[in-house]
Amino acid sequence: MSNSKVKAAFEQLVVVLPVQSIIMQKEIQPSFRRCALYLQISASLKHVGLIEPVVVFPRGPNEYLLLDGHVRLDVLKRTGVPEVRAILATDDEAYTYNKRVNHAPPIAQHFMILKALKNGVSEERIAATLNVNVGSIRKKRDMLDGICPETIDILRTSPVTADAFAVLRKMKPIRQIEAAEHMVASSTYSVLFAKALLEVTRPELLVEVPASRKLDAKSAGARVMLEQETDFLLRDLKAVEDSYGTDILILTVSRRYIERLLGNTRVERHLSKHHPDILNTLRSLTSEVEPQKTKLIAN
Repeated sequence: MSNSKVKAAFEQLVVVLPVQSIIMQKEIQPSFRRCALYLQISASLKHVGLIEPVVVFPRGPNEYLLLDGHVRLDVLKRTGVPEVRAILATDDEAYTYNKRVNHAPPIAQHFMILKALKNGVSEERIAATLNVNVGSIRKKRDMLDGICPETIDILRTSPVTADAFAVLRKMKPIRQIEAAEHMVASSTYSVLFAKALLEVTRPELLVEVPASRKLDAKSAGARVMLEQETDFLLRDLKAVEDSYGTDILILTVSRRYIERLLGNTRVERHLSKHHPDILNTLRSLTSEVEPQKTKLIAN
């Protein structure tokens, strides 16, 4: 085993550099300056300042190549800031920076807002920093009111919006948990899907039964059947998802075994003479499985 040390990708100290000494590798288009992301970053820099330093590579005397932070630097340049904090990289490779950013899911944003409010930051300042209205901050603040802890744990890393949680809030805790499991099983977190789950929820599992649910006996019976069928379908979907990886592995191994079996001339001759229908079926199955396996690998 080699004893060589892993080369550090950065210098340990953060330096302050003149903005004019940093060379950007791409130009920020005027259309991008009007998008929500740019405006949000601009508002954050205005109200909070630069939190994450830009990353540069020293290319020459008083000349630095910008690897990460093009939007931040563009905003700072346009506001007339003369200097910027920067991290010096030891290589000019930019692939490893913010190319694969994992954005905070809505539940994480909710807790971050609660923590900021607890620390004395006003709703107005949070809204100004994120370039959104105060109503949006309040909606995220109250997003999990009426949502049981088990549902929060299930959806903690999922992209469920405040509007979808507003739909789940109309269900009782046990149904919230079921709905959250259905969302995860189907990888569908939209408001429309939450509303669909609400529509097929039995009245006794709702916090408040709307007037439209007060149907006659015949309609109520049809709704119960629809609810049961939907639950069965979603449970089957979850079961398939849980066993999918194992099933594909078994299918691949079985196919290889059958191919080797049919590659034996004595076996193939015997099947061709005595069981031609079985031979044709095996050949058909192996030819059908191959394209599916290739498609899965390509995806």
